Amino acid sequence: MNNALLVAKNLGRRKLRTSLMLVAIFIAFFLFGCLESFNHAFYASENYAAEDRLITVNKINFTMPLPVSYVERIRQMPGVAHATSQSWFGGYFQDPREPLFMFATDPQGYLDVYPSVHMAPAQKQVWLSDRTALAAGRVTAEKYHWKVGDHIPISSNIYSRSNGSHSWDFTVAAIFSAPDDPARESLVLMHQDYFDETVTFGRDQVNMVMFTTTSAKLNDSIAKAIDAGFANSPAETTTDTAAAFNRAFAAQLGNIALIISLVVATAFAAILLIVGNTMVMAVRERTREIGVLKTLGFTGRTIFYQILAESLLLAVTGALLGLATATLVIAATSQMLQGFVSGMRMAPSVFAAGVGWALVLGLVTGAVPAWSGLRLRIATALGRR
Repeated sequence: MNNALLVAKNLGRRKLRTSLMLVAIFIAFFLFGCLESFNHAFYASENYAAEDRLITVNKINFTMPLPVSYVERIRQMPGVAHATSQSWFGGYFQDPREPLFMFATDPQGYLDVYPSVHMAPAQKQVWLSDRTALAAGRVTAEKYHWKVGDHIPISSNIYSRSNGSHSWDFTVAAIFSAPDDPARESLVLMHQDYFDETVTFGRDQVNMVMFTTTSAKLNDSIAKAIDAGFANSPAETTTDTAAAFNRAFAAQLGNIALIISLVVATAFAAILLIVGNTMVMAVRERTREIGVLKTLGFTGRTIFYQILAESLLLAVTGALLGLATATLVIAATSQMLQGFVSGMRMAPSVFAAGVGWALVLGLVTGAVPAWSGLRLRIATALGRR
């Protein structure tokens, strides 16, 4: 009988106990996979922000507008490569309970500032030339089954038109992808000029100015120069890197990362105690058998590795089942969460981290009983009842 068969037989000795331990580990890693994937998606905009990209907003609050003339002034600043604007439209398609991440922007400037956005050349040309054209991210287009050439009405819960309507007619000119910045694939983009022409208020104003610099080393000096240039004006500004802005925006909802870490740590601590205690009891029940194995020639080191292998196999099996189930659940619910967090998926780094924690869990919970098996004397083992 080889070691692998002994490990399998020992795990199958008490099927109910093994099953309950697997369920406990499964739940812990299912929670880990779901929560960490949410955390990864929630902070994705910070993770994917280019180092040379900065954002200028109103000093009072980013919801306060800036004059559209600021875009050109910033574009002319020394060290600025490209600049564009972005204005929140507050749009929704059919159901007002499912808002779109929709912005009015300068199309060419947007593509210059965000080179990760890719669309077919023919679609790009139509979007640039048609003021009523719409560019939709791949994720949003798939959610609503939009196709290039579709004519769709989009309403706004903020703005109205001169005729009193809250609905705009658009043509889907382009569907874009952004593999290097997946959170951007949930956006919908319209022309700033069309926005200014049709709204009854908020014309010639933008919510923020995004721009890239010729070198990330110039970020600090350019940010200070821009804010100093608009000091003592009716709309003073604050400029920061895109990563810092996204981090501050996410912080408004609280320290999500800390909350998730506490939940995961609590689950892992509970599972560590349960599985560790159960493994100690399981090995203690086999004391006489361990004594027999040593009598037959199995070394203490062999017993040590067998017990450790049991613990590792149990932890890794439960973890893989939990992570796999989390992957399926995330894939099935990601569309439902688009209104709150976009681009949610089981990232390879999250899955790998889960497997790593499973190995740690297996080693920690198996260390004490394995050490006991290593140190156990034959006479003591055979004499214990």
